[in-house]
Formats: sequence, structure tokens, C-alpha cells
Amino acid sequence: MEKVIVYIDGFNLYFGLKEKKWKRYYWLNLQKLAKALLKEDQKLIMTKYFTSRVSFPPDKVKRQTTFIEALETLKKFKIYYGHYLPNDIECYKCGNIIPKPNEKMTDVNIAVEMLTDAFKDRFDRAILISADSDLSAPIKKVKKLFPEKRIANSVFPDRLKKLDGFILRRPDEWK
Repeated sequence: MEKVIVYIDGFNLYFGLKEKKWKRYYWLNLQKLAKALLKEDQKLIMTKYFTSRVSFPPDKVKRQTTFIEALETLKKFKIYYGHYLPNDIECYKCGNIIPKPNEKMTDVNIAVEMLTDAFKDRFDRAILISADSDLSAPIKKVKKLFPEKRIANSVFPDRLKKLDGFILRRPDEWK
């Protein structure tokens, strides 16, 4: 059986679902999702979920806490926390300063875990659920250092050639 670890960028997943207005999937059993991605000859070793705790407003804190408590009931599931840094932005129309928290450490935590797991031979195949191109560097490093390891990568390359020869390019806003 091929050993599989699934790495989930929770921040990225949440905002992807939010952008699509798929609220019904906010209450997603991430362990079931991970298992649904496996082939018959694969065994899920662990699902690793990376997120940061929100600190306001109270209703968001309560919803996230409830979801995290639900995730904590899952076996072979571990949560890794980053944090938010305050980042004030100025409204270009009125000049007001608006606090906008900036999530930190998720990418680094994923990279460290993936490289550590590869080094310790904990997986044969890694599945990464994220749309963050910053994670391409650790993926390339794992592939270089451990060519026998596989990382499921479902993102199109930055440049993609159509059958008619036309080159499609990933929009800069999506990088």
C-alpha cells in the first residue's frame, strides 16, 4: 500500500469556498475529503490542516472554534497554527485607516511539515490542497531530494499550450 499524507491549507480553502459562495461546504469533514482522494492501493497515514485562529468578530471566532473542535474529533488528523499580524490599510476614497489582519506562517508550516515528512519517509505520495503558488518551492525541493516521492499537483502550469498551439498564461492576479 502506498502511504499518503494530505496537507490542507485551511486559509486558502476557506477563502476559495467563500469566493464561490459555497457556504454549505464550510462544515466539511476534511478527513472524509482526504480519504475520498485516495486510490484503492493507497492508505491515508495522516491529514494535516494548517490554519490561523481569528480573534474578531466574536461570531466568527465562535464559528471557527466550533469547526476546529469538530476537526479535533478526527483520528489521524493534526492541526497546525499560524497567526495573524495587524496590517493597517488606508481607504483611497476617504483616507480612513482600516485594520486588516494578515495571515502568517501557514505556507512555512506546510513546507516544513512536507519536507520533514519526506525526510522521515512518512509518505510515498503527498496531496496538497492549496491554490498558493508560494508552495511550489518546497514541492520542487521534495521532488529533487526524494525523486521516488510523489506530490499530487493539480494546478495547471503557468503556461499551458492548447491543442491549436495557442499559449494560455495564468493571470498575474492568480499567482
